[in-house]
Amino acid sequence: MISYKKPDLKAPRFRQKRHTILNSTFYDKVRNEKEELKNLSDKEIKNIVKTFNINLWKTVIEKRDGVELLEQLGYLFIGTCKFSKNVVNVDESIKNGVRLRHQNWQSDQHLAKIFYTNFETKYGFKFHNLWGFEGFRDFKRSVSKEYSKEWKKYVVVDNLVRISRLFRRHIFKDVSLRKTNMLLETYDEFDMT
Repeated sequence: MISYKKPDLKAPRFRQKRHTILNSTFYDKVRNEKEELKNLSDKEIKNIVKTFNINLWKTVIEKRDGVELLEQLGYLFIGTCKFSKNVVNVDESIKNGVRLRHQNWQSDQHLAKIFYTNFETKYGFKFHNLWGFEGFRDFKRSVSKEYSKEWKKYVVVDNLVRISRLFRRHIFKDVSLRKTNMLLETYDEFDMT
């Protein structure tokens, strides 16, 4: 057994700087580009963006295959991955003084990950490798809550397989299904020619 030392809560912390695009420059740009938004206040524009984002992540949670983002920016979906063996259950470890692994019984040792990819978008765009995604707190908590209820419905992602390969396989299935349906529509069992 490995002994577990309680973390020092008074130790210095590193806090990452937050970057946001919702500032006065963004609001002015929106008002100039969209005539119907010209009379809205900054708070109202911010609420529109927030409502859109909430609807987006709720749709990602509901739909198994995720969502394609606007303007071909990429895909957002939830995947099932194998549970890491090195995750420590902090509360139980502090109580017992021994390092204990977290047992994930709700989802049979699987965990949810939020995936963003822009590799297989329809139109390539400059610097697509530099784009990233980080879910905010409400999104992560909602995924965690819903995942424990319906963890079997999400796409299983292997650690060693690229995400682009999953999309190619999905596109291939769609094309082959369309061809099969087209052949079945034109099939006539009584036509002997």
